[in-house]
Amino acid sequence: MATVINMPRLSDTMEEGVVAQWLVKVGDKIEEGDILAEIETDKATMEFESFHEGTLLHIGIQEGETSPVDVLLAIIGEEGEDISALINGEAAPKNEDAKDEVKEEIPDASSNTNAVAIPDGVNVVSMPRLSDTMTDGTVATWLKKVGDKVEEGDILAEIETDKATMEFECFYEGTILHIGVQEGETAPVDSLLTIIGPEGTDVSGIVANGGTATSTSAEPKTESKTEKTTVEKKEEKKPAQDSGTSSNSSTNSSGGRVFASPLAKKIAADKGFNLADISGSGENGRIIKKDVENFTPAAKVAETAPAAAQSFVAFGQEKSEEVKNSQMRKAIAKSLGNSKFSAPDFSLNIEVDMDNAMASRKTINAIPDVKVSFNDMVVKACAMALQKHPQVNTSWTDANTVYHKHIHVGVAVAVDDGLLVPVIKHTDTLSLTQIGAGVRDLAGKARKKKLAPAEMQGSTFTVSNLGMFGIQNFNSIINQPNSAILSVGAIVQKPVVKDGQIVVGNTMNLTLTCDHRTVDGAVGAQFLQTLKTYIENPVTMLA
Repeated sequence: MATVINMPRLSDTMEEGVVAQWLVKVGDKIEEGDILAEIETDKATMEFESFHEGTLLHIGIQEGETSPVDVLLAIIGEEGEDISALINGEAAPKNEDAKDEVKEEIPDASSNTNAVAIPDGVNVVSMPRLSDTMTDGTVATWLKKVGDKVEEGDILAEIETDKATMEFECFYEGTILHIGVQEGETAPVDSLLTIIGPEGTDVSGIVANGGTATSTSAEPKTESKTEKTTVEKKEEKKPAQDSGTSSNSSTNSSGGRVFASPLAKKIAADKGFNLADISGSGENGRIIKKDVENFTPAAKVAETAPAAAQSFVAFGQEKSEEVKNSQMRKAIAKSLGNSKFSAPDFSLNIEVDMDNAMASRKTINAIPDVKVSFNDMVVKACAMALQKHPQVNTSWTDANTVYHKHIHVGVAVAVDDGLLVPVIKHTDTLSLTQIGAGVRDLAGKARKKKLAPAEMQGSTFTVSNLGMFGIQNFNSIINQPNSAILSVGAIVQKPVVKDGQIVVGNTMNLTLTCDHRTVDGAVGAQFLQTLKTYIENPVTMLA
């Protein structure tokens, strides 16, 4: 069944948009996540993403055309599907009667006797409609807090729509004066999200009125936006000029702005091209995707210099690349940052003799269809040691120390985007072979990004092993709300003393990082001694 996509409202004040460029054409196959078009709002040019799969059957707004929000933008459906009825309905929202009806439904702030004046420089930001069907949004994460300084382009928050979690960009400069929707709260589109303005400004009246306000003068806000738009349009008519600058600048050699689509900017950044060196073939000299792809940088010629000096000149290009942080990396940064800066941690080290463990593993793995790793042995030993030292199997809260009667060991697994910690539930009740099978299954799911949320939750202790990379010692950050994490190093051969003789032995270093609020030094040391005993005598783990 065909899906109608309307002109979205991509900023909190957007009333109409201009299709700067279509990146697809009628007949193209579309997948969820594809960029359909670049749309100019009243504040920026933004990429508009598809939330549907199918074939692009119709384009309702051509490149360069301006259209109000909610007017038919495109139709996606099955190839050959009859959409004549949907296209014929396109005129309905555009007629004057419809416009009048919409206007009548919108209350005029100036007629509201409760409205208050907006102080100079203050901007009320409403919950944006980030998809064409969004009616309300949930603030997943605030990246700024009241009192923070913000600039145009900063990411204020991550907002969950009915289709995805999206970053919400700031279009103003100033200080966060008020936050109207807290993390985890859901609010309708257009409700008060935040207020930005000069530090110390009193916005209590605006807050009390739910964000509804009138300007302090007849048209200052409107004039400001109009003037800005006019200036930008004038600058946009200036063709991009060549520049000798080495950075990916947004200005050319004469100081004028270089206009480029977001996709063109991304490709140019990836290739290390200077936008000021590229001629645009789009409207008013705008640089588009094909301009960047067809651009060949001119060879740089060294300026004339004495021969002695030229012999020391190094030729090359300084290049940096910005890669957008994935949701996983953000989650890792937030979780580990909170842990590192909130938990007073300390670390203890111990060396383990691995000769018996190596011999036992060889014997166990000689059994058909059985495979046990050294990491499996460590996980099993941890579970048994936690039984004897329940103080380590705890979590801290401001009011209580929570003693977990169950033992769930998390095993850190490296994946392409970062780190995941699948959890082996009730580890103390499992055999070595059961632990091995469980770890392999969950690690495989983690690398394929197939882990269910329940498979990553509930750990009471964590093991992180970098021995396979040759790392002998390292300290891990506690995976809160755990009270401790064990770092496992590589098994190395080295001279050791046994029975008064120097012989070649196999050793492994273990580092226990503890939250001092729940685990004292003596408790952590006793836990490590017990753990060492189990690993050095694997027969004790076979019962």
